[in-house]
Amino acid sequence: MTVPLKERYEQRLSRVLVPVAALLQPLIEDHMKTPPEVQRIDRISVRPKSVKSFMGKAGKVEKSGQLRYSDPLDQIQDQIGARIIVFYEDDIQSARERVTRYFSYAEQKVKEPESEWEFGYFGVHFILSLPLDAIPKGIEREAAPTHFELQIRTLFQHAWSEAEHDLIYKATVPVTSEHKRMCAYAAAQAWGADKIFEELRSELLPSPARQP
Repeated sequence: MTVPLKERYEQRLSRVLVPVAALLQPLIEDHMKTPPEVQRIDRISVRPKSVKSFMGKAGKVEKSGQLRYSDPLDQIQDQIGARIIVFYEDDIQSARERVTRYFSYAEQKVKEPESEWEFGYFGVHFILSLPLDAIPKGIEREAAPTHFELQIRTLFQHAWSEAEHDLIYKATVPVTSEHKRMCAYAAAQAWGADKIFEELRSELLPSPARQP
């Protein structure tokens, strides 16, 4: 008898993903340690994908009508997601450099609106190989996912993304064009706030490399 996908993921979640995420977070935190004048990190979080989120992604259908994933447990690479939230835009590049120094990545993307006239989600996304150090004793390597996703955002990017996702994707009524414009307006304000604070940071808290 074939075990349903949902049940198999629930088992992986409790037996593997939760303990792996708990071990991965301090590992990332250790690699990201730098003096505050070099990089300012607000927080680092690591958590496994919920059953609802996993099943939603596993059920996605392509335009052809075929399921996007033939083997979701093996193919979905963000069953564990990590986030690094930094203070300023300049901190993103510093965090990216440290991520690529300590982790092997299969994919790196800068996500932003397609047009310079649009405002929306901004962030850097990595698909990273799961290091052996993040697999607790007693869990076989084959039982753990091979990769995890890591996102880097500023405080303003993160705040907008979380609120927009909560409001738009979880809306209990139809989302209108006016609602979308309001979200885009909020995104523009977040983008502007990042620019202003980055300019202030460069003038008031110059990094050692920029000091004369």
